[in-house]
Amino acid sequence: MIEEVKKVLDLVRPALQADGGDVELVDVSPEGVVKVKLVGACGHCPMSTMTLKMGIERTLKEKVPGVTEVIAA
Repeated sequence: MIEEVKKVLDLVRPALQADGGDVELVDVSPEGVVKVKLVGACGHCPMSTMTLKMGIERTLKEKVPGVTEVIAA
């Protein structure tokens, strides 16, 4: 599952980089919980929670079977 998660993060990364940020994969648990770290401008942005849940989590759940949640590290 970790390789699929990495591929999907590579798909969302350009949008984050366009705003001066990025995302780093920290961990994928056996239960499907993906832990990521938002860095750069995304790490301090007031909209980071929405980016995490509505953007990254939604995309991962759609494209990677078994992903149950995305949380910030």
